[in-house]
Amino acid sequence: MTDVTGRGGHTIESPGDAEYPDWAGTVTQDRAVLIDEVLDDRRAPAFEFDLVNDEKAGIYVAIVEDAEVGGLTYNVAGQDRLELLATSVFPEFRRRGIATELIRRVLDDVRARGKTVTNMCPIVRAFIGRNPGYADLLDPTNPGATKGSHR
Repeated sequence: MTDVTGRGGHTIESPGDAEYPDWAGTVTQDRAVLIDEVLDDRRAPAFEFDLVNDEKAGIYVAIVEDAEVGGLTYNVAGQDRLELLATSVFPEFRRRGIATELIRRVLDDVRARGKTVTNMCPIVRAFIGRNPGYADLLDPTNPGATKGSHR
């Protein structure tokens, strides 16, 4: 198992060990920064952005003044389920609560649409671990990556 310890001292399990069979088995420093943001969420007001669901491209996009600042990619898996793949925020917009708010809004949209998720993103996993009220959105048959430890 490859661990990356982020700025906040959180140990993040490598994707290969977290049931991500197609990944190389490491968590990048970029992902570690976003996981730290989600785990250290102090309820600071998020940077204001609009959320757009580009269904054709399979991405929820965070937009500020016509510029993309981040996104959460997904695949459609049947009529009632999305596979959440990866969360990203451009470096100059990190540590402003965008990752946390992006995931929250995506999961709220999934809930409003009556869908479930298969989670393949370690950042979403950290968010759900910190916000267990969203755990009911994990598809019971195909929850995706649910194990891992954060200190």
